[in-house]
Amino acid sequence: MRLLPTLVALALTACGGDSHDSATPTPTPAVNATPAPGAASYKVGGTVSGLVAGTQVTLLNNGGDALPVSTNGTFLFATGVTSGSGYTVTVGTQPKGQACAVVSGAGTVAASDITGISVTCTRVSYAYVANSDDDTVSQYIIGSDGSLTPMSVPTVPTGAMPYSVTVDPSGQHAYVANLHANTVSQYNIGSDGALSPMSPSTVSAGSYPYSITIDPSGKYAYVANSVGMAVSQFTIGSNGSLAPMTPTSVTAGLTPFGVAVDPSGKYAYVVNYDGNTVMQYAIGSGGALTSVATVNVGTPYALAIDPSGKFAYATNLQNNTISQFTIGSGGLLVPMATPTVAAGSSPYGIVVDASGKHAYAVNYGGGGISQYAIAGDGSLAPLSTPTVGAGQNPANLRFDPSGKYAYVVNISSNTVSQYTTGSDGALIPMSAPSVGAGHGPFSIATVYAATH
Repeated sequence: MRLLPTLVALALTACGGDSHDSATPTPTPAVNATPAPGAASYKVGGTVSGLVAGTQVTLLNNGGDALPVSTNGTFLFATGVTSGSGYTVTVGTQPKGQACAVVSGAGTVAASDITGISVTCTRVSYAYVANSDDDTVSQYIIGSDGSLTPMSVPTVPTGAMPYSVTVDPSGQHAYVANLHANTVSQYNIGSDGALSPMSPSTVSAGSYPYSITIDPSGKYAYVANSVGMAVSQFTIGSNGSLAPMTPTSVTAGLTPFGVAVDPSGKYAYVVNYDGNTVMQYAIGSGGALTSVATVNVGTPYALAIDPSGKFAYATNLQNNTISQFTIGSGGLLVPMATPTVAAGSSPYGIVVDASGKHAYAVNYGGGGISQYAIAGDGSLAPLSTPTVGAGQNPANLRFDPSGKYAYVVNISSNTVSQYTTGSDGALIPMSAPSVGAGHGPFSIATVYAATH
């Protein structure tokens, strides 16, 4: 029975065991073995906020994998990133009229998807200052902190003695009333905010055009001609150019300095400085003004209407007061029970903020700004900080489009004062309280960049 050990040895060899031979047999590779798995791959994403509808931002990861995003909310790159590898999310193409910033956009992928990247988009805005003694407009970019920075081309030329600058609601066009040229300069606003003259670069106005106002629809423009007792009226074409209406002008009072249009676009008001009146007009379907009524006031220089269209306020330059009105049926101005409130010395411009809760009068003779709270009935009451300082001979004030920051042009200081706004509406000078302008800055306009 010597066969048994041989069979056992064969069995051990087949099982890979030790046969007790001096040579070790070579193992046979397993068939269909699964290879060792590689490192896992994870997605990279986060959230976009503040993007204006109809626009698009393009995001990049590690310089590639371009991801167009056109809505606010979550985003996720299509290509995963291997665990242990780095990611860096940047903005490849900014949306028109906006600036998007990435927060927490770089790191190393570990063992899960990345979802905490934040992309915040804000509107880009610009400011323009008419320099009456330089025949120029200074142009600025408004920073995220509200501070003004001159553009690479800091000024553009205008006609003789520019007294007023304004922009259309679309943010695509700007206009300047040139007092001594009897013209209005018209500009296109470029993608970088810079002004470039239209063709033609000017249109004729009346005698000594003092200010220009655009209606809320952006279809009509009105120019107060300080000599001649008239308001020139224009339609605004699709390319932004001004064309005289029929009739080309309407009668105003003595020395009309400004035109204000109510938020509904149905009514307009003209302050007549030497006439001691505010004339009231209805705006027709084609934009033409029709005189409705006249109210007597002090020595009106400028008029502001609150965003609700319920109240109006006129500065009286020689009286050092502000006339206050409710706006009644048909747009008629009705003096309040207390018809005037005190202002500073020689109040020029007046502005109501976007909230409709505060008003500000710029005191040319007093070097400061009177600040008021607006009560439910529209009456003005000084804030706990009733005035804030400005430069020498301040003239006009404008808020930036967000309503967070305010700017005042100072005629004799050749500067623009800049402010943030407190929770109570009071203006607070910025750490850099002013920036330089041209000579005799008289008017300022601000606007969001166009997003289409």
